Amino acid sequence: MPEPAARSAAPSAAELLEFVRRTAADAALVASLPLDPQGRTWSRLEGPGGSEAWLIGWPPGTGTGWHDHGGSQGAFATAAGSLREESLAARIPTEGWKTLELADGVDRERLLTAGRGRAFGAHHVHQVLNKSTDEHAVSVHAYYPPLPMMRRYSRTGAVLRLEHVERPEEWQ
Repeated sequence: MPEPAARSAAPSAAELLEFVRRTAADAALVASLPLDPQGRTWSRLEGPGGSEAWLIGWPPGTGTGWHDHGGSQGAFATAAGSLREESLAARIPTEGWKTLELADGVDRERLLTAGRGRAFGAHHVHQVLNKSTDEHAVSVHAYYPPLPMMRRYSRTGAVLRLEHVERPEEWQ
């Protein structure tokens, strides 16, 4: 009988989603994250299969701004509170542009309450927001391969503009 094919070490989007959901359900881990009333806090975690993972605290009224994940796929789940994700339902080219006019109908929005999560592909552009005026949110994020960069964008109406490229040394 032939031996089963060796499994690749790279985690799938489904495996990343399962990891973030399971980790978000770890009440002791979530409670261990120090929360700051003014700014986001984070702690690095060990993700599956060499992925990069983070536990992130979100004070009321904070968000990421529009960004991508430098070609990495990922997943995130809300552990406490709720987060709103605004995303673009379009494959955005990752290189070779500074300003892009978005087509009508590409905007998507979802509310992720505690226990809910989502996975996304390598070309995902979004922003994540804690719209609460009085409650912290906590979430778990995982990326594979580990983030090589994050591109930061501004958005005015249908125009998305590349503003800055962050490297890992800026957030680690």
